[in-house]
Amino acid sequence: MPAGARVWAFDAGPGAEPDLSALDDAERRRHASFLRRADRIRYGVAHAELRRLLGELTGTAPAALRFGRRACPRCGGPHGRPVLERPADGPEFSLSHGGGLVLVAVATGRVGVDVEPVRAAPPERSLVERLHPAERAVVLTAPEALRSAAFTRLWTRKEAYLKGLGVGLGRALDADDVSTAVPGWHLVDLAPGNGHAGAVAVESASVADTAGELHEPGAALP
Repeated sequence: MPAGARVWAFDAGPGAEPDLSALDDAERRRHASFLRRADRIRYGVAHAELRRLLGELTGTAPAALRFGRRACPRCGGPHGRPVLERPADGPEFSLSHGGGLVLVAVATGRVGVDVEPVRAAPPERSLVERLHPAERAVVLTAPEALRSAAFTRLWTRKEAYLKGLGVGLGRALDADDVSTAVPGWHLVDLAPGNGHAGAVAVESASVADTAGELHEPGAALP
């Protein structure tokens, strides 16, 4: 596959009907554990489409793919970034679901992706105060009508970056400023539509002109 990152968007709204046939037993149990139908749909779409995409990219039957976890870079525990264990030479990947959308990112190096619905109400001040000072300034100086969008943009950038690192939200939210360039990483804002904001973070060593390319729901592999 080419260098950089490619991102696909998929509908996970009420009418979505994910094909669960390729999911393994653990994924099926996880899918069945959600009480809300909306949560089952989002999980089903995310994991079914991830398997389909990785299967096509690696020439492997989606049901034959096996996943694991890398060691956490903070504590060494087995809960770091997800990894494709079989086939062992597959690409790096990340997935996210929020609102009625799912994003799947695939790259040659470490990658993280996030999508969130942009809410009408402005973010809670207590949450904004947890951000890096430079990020807080971006949100609090935005016009009130645009404050929710500004916060969601920063939040998706931060989650994508932390996913790429493999630490998730276990890292202090004020430790990194993602409102501008992050050394060693390339952050790209995405516009998945339907009232959502998104972002992808990919290691700079893996970046090419394809970084941040967003494919429409159901698009074929380029």
